[in-house]
Formats: sequence, structure tokens, C-alpha cells
Amino acid sequence: MPPQQSENVRMQLLVLVVGVLLLFAKFLAYYLTNSNAILTDALESIINVVAGGFSLYSLVLSARPKDLNHPYGHGKIEFVAATLEGSLILVAGGAIILKSFYNLFEPQVISRLDSGIYLIAISGIINFIVGYVTERRGNSANSMVLVAGGKHLKTDAYSTAGILIGLLLLYLTGQVWLDSAVAILFGAFICYTGYRILRASLAGIMDEADYELLKRIVRVLNDNRRENWIDIHNLRVIKYGNTLHIDCHLTVPWYLTVLEAHEEVEAVGALVREQIDPDIELFIHTDPCVEVSCPICTKSDCNVRRAPLKKRVEWDLDKVIADKKHAIQAPDNG
Repeated sequence: MPPQQSENVRMQLLVLVVGVLLLFAKFLAYYLTNSNAILTDALESIINVVAGGFSLYSLVLSARPKDLNHPYGHGKIEFVAATLEGSLILVAGGAIILKSFYNLFEPQVISRLDSGIYLIAISGIINFIVGYVTERRGNSANSMVLVAGGKHLKTDAYSTAGILIGLLLLYLTGQVWLDSAVAILFGAFICYTGYRILRASLAGIMDEADYELLKRIVRVLNDNRRENWIDIHNLRVIKYGNTLHIDCHLTVPWYLTVLEAHEEVEAVGALVREQIDPDIELFIHTDPCVEVSCPICTKSDCNVRRAPLKKRVEWDLDKVIADKKHAIQAPDNG
């Protein structure tokens, strides 16, 4: 297993172990207090543990090398794991809201609230620290599983902070309805978190375009253009877990030899890997220049020009993702 992926697996294993310990702490707090708000936190911890276990499995699976049956690797399993996590969070949030609505009209006795507050406060602090470290690791390793898990833990910590405020108000005022009201509020917040994770994972499964990443790539290419790069078009990025796969067409002078054109392709690949991600896979198709390319071609030593250079066309997202060679647009006479 590559070192980076081994580190991801160790991080997720830590998240799982911490999740199990916090699960016991929160259910102990619920047993002591009989509080709906604390039950909200405890139920979400079950989701943390279940999703964390599946996420660990997905990271181990995604680290497997490519094979004949999976020529692009196993990274897509990470999107499935994130989808499961988001779905489970939505279910937990809905269950919390339903139970709390019921207890608004059928209140239950709350006891030993001070002990529950201490346990939940400690759990929230630990959750935030582990979530922060996990999300940072996920962003640096480009792992959607770790990012989703880290955000979930941080969101759990934020909701714990809000629940603690509600519990303190309940402790000070003795108004039992506050317990269910706080649980409903944070149940809705949990549902929103689940929706966001689910939305991002489904976008990955459906290969939805990541426009922020595409803009970064286009900016790097535009700022480091070579004379033989007349244009780059039909740029697409597909994510396979923590691996990025890029397809594009590179227009080069038609008279370059196969070896020279290959050197230009290698230069594009080296630039993107250096500036964006060293593990990016690139599949670059070379196109020959055509007559409409001459007015935008900055190559100074071309002996077969059919038209002089009129202007350098700056590459932007719209031009580079379009499936056509760049050219000077005719003025609109309409």
C-alpha cells in the first residue's frame, strides 16, 4: 500500500476507535439523564461508528492497485462510503426530530443533568480535535472519505456545543420542554449536514464537474504556456477517490514529429503534476493546428503560416472545456 494511503487508513482507524469510545460516553450520559438532547448526540455517535467502519473498509479497498477488472483503480468506493454516511446522518436526524416532537407533548423526567453535561462537553471537545485533524489530512491527501468524516465530526462538535447551551438553560430554569426544543433544532442541523455530504458524494459518483479545480488547472496552464501549445480544449476531470484523472486535447503545430508532439504532452503533464497534484493521471490527445489557428498562434519561427498573429487568446474555463479549437471570434453584427 502506498505511504499516503497507509496514512489515510491509520487516520481513519483512529477516528473509528475514538468514535467507539465517545459512543459509550454519550450513552452513559443519556442513561444518567434521560435527556432527548443528549440522545441526539448519542444517536449521531452510532452513525459515526457505522460510517467510520465502512469508510475504513473503503480506504483499504481504494488503496488496491489497478487490475484488469478495475483499470482506473478502486477509488470510486470512497464516494459510496460518503453516500452511506450522508444517508445514515439524514435518518438519524429525522428520528431525533420525530422523538423530540413526541416528547414536547409527553415530557419525560430529566435527572442528574450535571453529570451528563460534563460527559457531553468532554466528548464535544475530543470530537472537534479529531475532526479538525481528519479534515486537514483529507484535504492534503485529496481523500473525500476523510474530508467527509472530518466535517461530520466537527459538525457533531458544533451541535454538541449548541446542545450544551440548551442543557445549561434547562439546568438553570427547570423548563423541561427546552430539552426537546434543542433536540429538534439540532436534529434539523444534522439532517442538513447529511444532505451536504450526500450531495457531494453523489456528484462524485455522477462525475459532476469540479469547476474550482478546473479553474485552477486552466490558470496554471495559461500562465505557463509554451509556443507549441496553440490551445488546450475539451478539458475534463474525473475523480476516482483520491486520484484525479484528466482528459484534454492539445493543439500543436501540424508539422511536429510524433516524438516532438509527445515531448509537448509530457511538458503539460509535468506542469500539472508539479502545480496541482503529483498523482494526477493525464490522458492528452494531440490535435494538429488548422488555418484558423494561425491568427492566435504565438510561435515566432513558423515558416508555414497562412495568417499573421493577431492576438494571443487568454485561456479561460469556457474556452478550455469546450470541445473545439480556439479561434478569434467574428464580431457580432446583430
